[in-house]
Amino acid sequence: MRTYKVVGVMSGTSMDGLDIAHCELTEQENGKWEYKINVAKTVAYNDLWRLRLSKLRNQNALNVHKTDRYFGEYIGELINEFLSENNLDADLIGSHGHTIFHQPENNISFQIGSASAISAVTDIPTVANFRMMDVVKYGEGAPISGTGDRLLFGEFDMCLNLGGFANISGSVDGEAVAYDVCPCNILLNRIAREFGQEYDEDGKIAEQGGIDYDLLSDLNSIEYYDLPYPKSLGREWINEHFWFRVRQSDAGKEDRMKTLVDHIAQQVGNNIEKLAQDSATSRVYVTGGGAYNKVLIDHLRTHTDAEIVVPEPVVIEYKEALIFGLLAVLRVQNKTNILSSYTGAEMDSVAGELAGDFSGLV
Repeated sequence: MRTYKVVGVMSGTSMDGLDIAHCELTEQENGKWEYKINVAKTVAYNDLWRLRLSKLRNQNALNVHKTDRYFGEYIGELINEFLSENNLDADLIGSHGHTIFHQPENNISFQIGSASAISAVTDIPTVANFRMMDVVKYGEGAPISGTGDRLLFGEFDMCLNLGGFANISGSVDGEAVAYDVCPCNILLNRIAREFGQEYDEDGKIAEQGGIDYDLLSDLNSIEYYDLPYPKSLGREWINEHFWFRVRQSDAGKEDRMKTLVDHIAQQVGNNIEKLAQDSATSRVYVTGGGAYNKVLIDHLRTHTDAEIVVPEPVVIEYKEALIFGLLAVLRVQNKTNILSSYTGAEMDSVAGELAGDFSGLV
């Protein structure tokens, strides 16, 4: 059994920063994987990078291409600093990149952060661009972390990530499924910025508000929630189908926050109940920044009978980075790392763009 030393890198849609995790991954005889997160950190984006990333979808093709390279170099430089600071080395890098476009209905999902640039700067073999293979096969290209959920956290009935979007993975009649449930922190952070805060720490803003039931009813009526899985969400969908409903509401800022929290909790709770064979005995493993929002977690517990399990902080914050490290290892092993049952693609995929010298890993 070989142990891989992998740097997993994740940039989420809420643009908090770049998550970097140095992990050890060891395959077991039963096909499961053991993991250890040695060191991890989040590098917050400065104002320039946050502006670049938020505006890039409106730039011309040349600027998008240039930023893809420069962002890859930036990732590589941050990884070099991270490894040097902690006196670590790595066999492999697995980078999700930052999503600029996600339009599976148009066969498009594009994440910037060139694998070639990362590998050139770090001199470490790199796997990136995980989603495109699935999209070309007419899949959603998301969510793709379900493979990691199954191989690393299979003792839980479901894994729930409360990141920019809430996504869930589990199984139905023995078939693995995963999909985006609803927007999450990408909404809550927008309201928090109206209070001069980057996020709602512990749900303190939401705690001060009340639920606007007219707004809640309007949000719960959104067509996406009735669509069958597989399905996924992107920023474009929020701007077209969601945010105008919040803007048109007469609710105050605190009430909007509380209403959004309950909306998220209701939608997630509904989907836990759909996937649970027996919700009273089901266990749901909750990660992502939303796991720290005490009000959101309290509301979620009122909307499901399942046991909500919140792990230690390093897993809450870096599970996604860990999983992209695992997806990179599976790619190098030439093993399936994206299941069509998660995304609706025509077939499973061995996905990810390779850059660098992989001769020592094969």
